[in-house]
Amino acid sequence: CETNDREKTKAIADAEARIEDLTTKIEELTASSARLSTEITGLEKEISQNQEALDKATAIRQKQLAEFNAEEKDLLESVSALKAAIVVLSKHHSSLVQMPRSHVMALAATVQSELQKHASMLQGVLTHSQRRVLAGFVQAPQDYFDAAPTFKQSYAPQSGEIFGILKQMRETFESNLSAAQKEELSNQKAYEDLKAAKEAEIAAGQAQLDSKTRELADTDEKNAQAKVDIEDTRSSLSADEQFLMVLKEKCSMTDKEWE
Repeated sequence: CETNDREKTKAIADAEARIEDLTTKIEELTASSARLSTEITGLEKEISQNQEALDKATAIRQKQLAEFNAEEKDLLESVSALKAAIVVLSKHHSSLVQMPRSHVMALAATVQSELQKHASMLQGVLTHSQRRVLAGFVQAPQDYFDAAPTFKQSYAPQSGEIFGILKQMRETFESNLSAAQKEELSNQKAYEDLKAAKEAEIAAGQAQLDSKTRELADTDEKNAQAKVDIEDTRSSLSADEQFLMVLKEKCSMTDKEWE
């Protein structure tokens, strides 16, 4: 009786101590699990926001690039067209040789096209008098390049003025092209810097997320095991308490019989 009593009393005390330890452990693990879940939610939101910002920046960059490519192509074509017009004009301007009608019409068409296409760009660049000269040339180009000797003297200053205006237009287009190209390089650099920063933030966030997800899984597994252990310990404690109660009754009866 005494041996069994002593052993079971110790087993009960050990079980109660273990239950107390496991209760504390479960509380700590539950709190850790809740904290990790909150942190994981925060990291997922942060990663999502960074990805969203990167996607938005990429979309803006693609739009910028498409606009630049269109502008660059347009300005290159305009510069090329004006260069060709200036070459044709300079040949006839210097030699005062009659310009073929087809060349005159093509030249007028180029001038008209560029004036219409880049009206806003040329605003404030060309003076009213220069615009009047170009308008007159576009309307009646043949009057500016007549083969008749009586027009020879007036031909040179008129063609010279147009020559100067076309050079001014070409320089304006080249200046705008250069500015657009510089802006494109700046935009590309700004995007690359932003992209690198956002990708680094996303990678760092993902690494933390992966680590905390593993930690949460480990915490939840330990918590689940602790809950199983505490239930087993409670069952064992209950059985030991029951056994001790029966033992004490039997021993009490045996003692009475001995008396």
